[in-house]
Amino acid sequence: MSIIELEGIYTAYEGDDKPIIKDLTLRIDRGEYVVIGGPNSAGKTTLLESINGLVKITHGRATVCGLDVGRKGHEVRKKVGYVVQNFYFDPFTPFTTEQVVMMGRYGRLGLLKRPSEADYRAAERAIRLVGIEDLAQKTIGTLSGGQQQKVMIAHNLAKEPEVLLLDEPFSNLDFSAREYLQGILLGLVKGGTPIVTVSHAFDGLPDIRIHLVVMNDGRITKDIECSSRSVEDIVRESSFKRAM
Repeated sequence: MSIIELEGIYTAYEGDDKPIIKDLTLRIDRGEYVVIGGPNSAGKTTLLESINGLVKITHGRATVCGLDVGRKGHEVRKKVGYVVQNFYFDPFTPFTTEQVVMMGRYGRLGLLKRPSEADYRAAERAIRLVGIEDLAQKTIGTLSGGQQQKVMIAHNLAKEPEVLLLDEPFSNLDFSAREYLQGILLGLVKGGTPIVTVSHAFDGLPDIRIHLVVMNDGRITKDIECSSRSVEDIVRESSFKRAM
C-alpha cells in the first residue's frame, strides 16, 4: 500500500460550486522525491491541501498514512508536515524561533500536555539540522523572509512527519541555502520519508530519480519517473497538454 493514495478525487473549496481538482489519481510511496509542476492556477497547491485534508474531497477516495483523509483529516495532519507558501509574520509577533519550532511538536502532545525531554530534543535537532542556531532566541517577526522560511522548515522537521509537503519552499532563499536544504531533504528521502514539493524553479534538485507530476486545470498531464536534470524540460513540454 502506498503512503499516499488518491483515487479519482474531486476537491472544492467551501462555498465553491466548481471543483479545483478533477478526477485525479495519484500514488506516492515511501522514500520518493516528488516534484509537482505546471502553470499558475493548475491546482498544485490545492493538491497539497487535499492530501493534508484542508480542502473537502467531494468524490473519490483518498488515504494518507493508511487514514481516510475525508473522515480523519485531523489525524492525517498530525503525521504530515506542510510548509505553506506566502506565510507572513507581523514584525511584533512575540514568539522566538525556538518557540515556533517547538510548536511543531504540539500536534503530538495533545491538549494541555507539557513538552517532554523528547519534544525539546526533537526541536533542538531540527534547529541544528537547518542551521539556524544563531536565530534561536530572536523573535520570528524580526527575521528576513529567507530566515522565516528556514524556521518554518525546522518547525515541520521537529514534527518528525511521515510525509513532508512543501509549497515553493525555496522562493526566498539564495542558491547556497537551497542547495543546503535540498541536502536535508535528500537525507529524509533516504530515510524513507516521501517529499512532495510544488515548485516553479527546478535548479538544485538532488541527483536522484524524481517522481514528476505535471498538472494543468486541476488534472494530471504527466506522471512519470525521471532524472532531476530532465524535470524542467518535461514540465515545459507537458504543462499545456491535455490532461490525462
